[in-house]
Amino acid sequence: MEEDHQKRKTLSAATVIKSVKCTKAVKSADKDLDGQMVFEEFVNYLQDHEKDLKLVFKSLDRRRAGKIYSKEIMESLQDLGVHISQQHAEKILQSMDKNGTMTIDWNEWSNDLLLQPKENNIPEITLYWKHSTLFDVGENLMVPDDFTTEEKLTGMWWRHLVAGGGAGAVSRTFTAPLDRLKVLMQVHGSSSNNMCIMSGLTQMIKEGGMRSLWRGNGMNIVKIAPETALKFMAYEQIKRLIGSDKETLGILERFVAGSMAGVIAQSTIYPMEVLKTRLALRKTGQYSGISDCAKKMFRREGLGAFYKGFIPNMMGIIPYAGIDLAVYETLKNSWLEKCGTKSTDPGVLVLLGCGTVSSSCGQLASYPLALVRTRMQAQAMMEGSPHMTMSGLFKQIIQTEGATGLYRGLAPNFLKVIPAVSISYVVYENLKMSLGVKSR
Repeated sequence: MEEDHQKRKTLSAATVIKSVKCTKAVKSADKDLDGQMVFEEFVNYLQDHEKDLKLVFKSLDRRRAGKIYSKEIMESLQDLGVHISQQHAEKILQSMDKNGTMTIDWNEWSNDLLLQPKENNIPEITLYWKHSTLFDVGENLMVPDDFTTEEKLTGMWWRHLVAGGGAGAVSRTFTAPLDRLKVLMQVHGSSSNNMCIMSGLTQMIKEGGMRSLWRGNGMNIVKIAPETALKFMAYEQIKRLIGSDKETLGILERFVAGSMAGVIAQSTIYPMEVLKTRLALRKTGQYSGISDCAKKMFRREGLGAFYKGFIPNMMGIIPYAGIDLAVYETLKNSWLEKCGTKSTDPGVLVLLGCGTVSSSCGQLASYPLALVRTRMQAQAMMEGSPHMTMSGLFKQIIQTEGATGLYRGLAPNFLKVIPAVSISYVVYENLKMSLGVKSR
């Protein structure tokens, strides 16, 4: 009697699970959102989903044996930046293995997942955990995001990049006063001139009115498009040079490819970085616009002026990209380990939290190099200031102001992180929908 009761409990549990899977599948396939799935929608859903499942099965079947082993599950998840134990991988395999062979063949794979909603598939993790495309904190030094095969084939990748660029423009415009204040504090702040947030903002408004708070923002927005495009193209080419034919790279490969792509993009658009700093520091009437600033710089200082601070800028890419990626992946793994069994979609708050923390850590690590870069870019504008090298500036700051001098302007820089991340996320989601990218 007890055995029969246990069997009935098991069967009823299995029935509930299947009904839940079917309900989710209906929602995934219901294109007209009427809560019902007609035969045509069901057939289309099965065909599309079966194609996706075949692609995933092939990517997991690394031995090309027509079967998936626990080790292959581990390796595939590691490529996505998710690290699990052998025991955990075996549990995943056992949940699908119907014949007790400790392998999964195509029939077992398709039978188990065909009525699963698509967002529970392993490669779909990358659809949700976009990072550099999603968040803009004013410094485009993050490792680029990977896009799935589906996103590349359907052309969704460029829509994501356009949405990210538009979100960055809006975000930078909203936080421009804090960004300009940061630059002023980096260049003019010292132990004798202890500029704070309120005194700095008051000084800017007195000197040039409310509009002066947005000086340099035009160039900051203009450089988004070329930098994003160059970085993405360089990243994809470097991935091929590394010899990776995988859909997603491991963390170390991503760091190497992303850092190299960042160096290439920054090297190309660096004159724009210098112009942005000069325009942010200009006094009322000094320059009539971007072209006037560029002309005057070239006449007075020559071509070399457009590459002042280049070395500390390139050096800053490595700690920023490395720490930002490491922190983001650590937070992502922690969340997936605790909550990933329920859904691969982390939700807004988790994404915003992970993005804010990782970006802040990356900025903190590379901030002294960013400060020295800004001072080198501005040296010609400061009357009576000697032209110093990177090492000379580091020594001078530490001797005259101490180690805290390397972090001047950090307060407004951190103040703008949360609004920048929040605004860029909201605008990105709205632009994404306008461009026809469906949220999963």
